Amino acid sequence: MKVLIYTHAFAPIVGGAERYVMLLAQGLSVLVDSDVAEITVATATSAGDFDDSKLPFLVVRRPNLRALVGLICKAEVIQLVGPCLFPLLAAYLLRKPVVVEHHGYPPVCPNGLLFHEPTKTVCPGHFLARRYGECLRCNAINEGWFNSLRMLLLTFPRRWLCQHVAANTPITVHVQRRLELPRSRVIYYGIPDAPLGAQSQVVGLSNGSPLCFAYVGRLVSLKGLPLVLEAAKSLQIEGYSFRLKFVGDGPKQTELKSLAERLGLAKYVEFTGFITGPAFQTAMKDVAVVLMPSVWEETAGLAAIEQMMRGRLVIASDIGGLGEVVDGCGLRFPAGSAEALAQCMRTVLDHPEMIVRNGDVARRRALDLFSERRMVKEHFDLYCQLAPMRDRGKKAQQLA
Repeated sequence: MKVLIYTHAFAPIVGGAERYVMLLAQGLSVLVDSDVAEITVATATSAGDFDDSKLPFLVVRRPNLRALVGLICKAEVIQLVGPCLFPLLAAYLLRKPVVVEHHGYPPVCPNGLLFHEPTKTVCPGHFLARRYGECLRCNAINEGWFNSLRMLLLTFPRRWLCQHVAANTPITVHVQRRLELPRSRVIYYGIPDAPLGAQSQVVGLSNGSPLCFAYVGRLVSLKGLPLVLEAAKSLQIEGYSFRLKFVGDGPKQTELKSLAERLGLAKYVEFTGFITGPAFQTAMKDVAVVLMPSVWEETAGLAAIEQMMRGRLVIASDIGGLGEVVDGCGLRFPAGSAEALAQCMRTVLDHPEMIVRNGDVARRRALDLFSERRMVKEHFDLYCQLAPMRDRGKKAQQLA
């Protein structure tokens, strides 16, 4: 079975969708023999210094239209990472079975975010409600009227094509409900198992070390990061001892640093900037609790899943797929409420034993729902249902 995975963004770019593609392609290549499945990744991303030869699958970078059509012709199943318009159209015309992974909202929102810029609130669904004027006004703020119109017009064929693919795979039940697409089945993101990272911090607390909260991810406005500093200020006034880390970088870093200074929190807060690998693991060693205060409807929250796999307690906005991911194991608060976030942090500071208790529950949930093997198996099973029938008897032994 020849599987083509198409993604606009891929390594060396770092991000949630890019990691999903890498893990899926590697997992399919490792868990399935080459005589059962042949995996090819096509991407618009240049390699830079990245060495594709070390990967267990073929990577075709920046194919022209003719080459991309050729890859689609040869494939038996096409996996699209997001509703990429040209591959969608080409595969439809060639009558190829297509699976579209949905980690955003492009089939129901011109900017893919379902965030209403004029009011800085979650979009109630103007496109599906045919309030196209609201869509135009929303995107004109950042993109201008011409680009806003172009984005709106492209949403119509994108949604129509998604309604006619073989399968849609939203990454959470929340996304499935928002998209309202036929032939949808949820396949949660999967990540490799990881060593525990939070339990040792309880020992540190008993020795008088202040508890460390951290945000992990891009420093952008949709993440609601000023709420963390506002909540921290309330706790400081009440006399609590703690530390904060912002692990990541982004356009809001300077603004956040200035806010921390104005609130008198500079000595409590550390900004690590963008770090990966051993430097990231070192920075996270003393982190007991991860904060995810998003004000938009996160589709899943890969950073939360990764920290749950490490047994860390997550405090998250009860919004979108993020609230779904941490359900039953983390602490949730109404999006946009610094007071409610402060209450969650206060609860942990007053009852530090819950770090281990909730962290254990979080890890079990991550192993059950967000394992890499489960994600790969569910994708492969779906491909086998869609591809032309042939003898694939080894599948049951390999992926059972």
